[in-house]
Amino acid sequence: MTDKTDWIRQEIDSLKDQGLYNNIRTIGSPQGAWLTVDGKRVLNFCSNNYLGLANHPALSTAAKKAADEMGIGPAAVRSIAGTMTLHVELEKRLAEFKGVEAAITFQSGFAANLATVPALVGKEDVIFSDRLNHASIIDGCRLSGAKILAYEHNDVKSLEEQIKANLSQYRRALVITDGVFSMDGDIAPLPAIYEVAKKYNILLMVDDAHGEGVLGKGGRGIVDHFGLHG
Repeated sequence: MTDKTDWIRQEIDSLKDQGLYNNIRTIGSPQGAWLTVDGKRVLNFCSNNYLGLANHPALSTAAKKAADEMGIGPAAVRSIAGTMTLHVELEKRLAEFKGVEAAITFQSGFAANLATVPALVGKEDVIFSDRLNHASIIDGCRLSGAKILAYEHNDVKSLEEQIKANLSQYRRALVITDGVFSMDGDIAPLPAIYEVAKKYNILLMVDDAHGEGVLGKGGRGIVDHFGLHG
């Protein structure tokens, strides 16, 4: 009789054979251009610390002050007893910076997509998603239960063709795209995508994780970059 976990070892062996097994590297230094990885000093080309904020002295000082005053965690979920004055102040300042009505923070960009997409659409709905969207967007779309239709990467004509062919079959729809695509670094043609979404009265969601701090006035992101504030 085979062990009930044999399939796990087989899956791992298969990943290794395909060169897809992920060996986790251990970082032994602060984030920066140069890192100590597995005991070796290496040049870093793969983090999201584009602006060098991960160990910025001002932020480090502010974090220490906050920990001294408020402790090291809220000790509860936001919806019960975990929303602190620090959250409220941060979200207020983020909304002002972005020029929007309100903002909400999540533990990570991945968590943001997993929570947001299912809140906007469900099983009776359809999502028009760029074919090269980030994995977190794809997982958020799957979690929603909505029908997912991929349009060709940054191809507004393909998007509109998908909408024309399918929109009438669903309760409501969502167009979703990365702002700056993390793998290739190209930018979504957001003005044209916005015009199509507006034409068909469809919600438009943009994941601008890699555009924040890079595009727009003072790093306000792709919406500001293209002047698309409502």
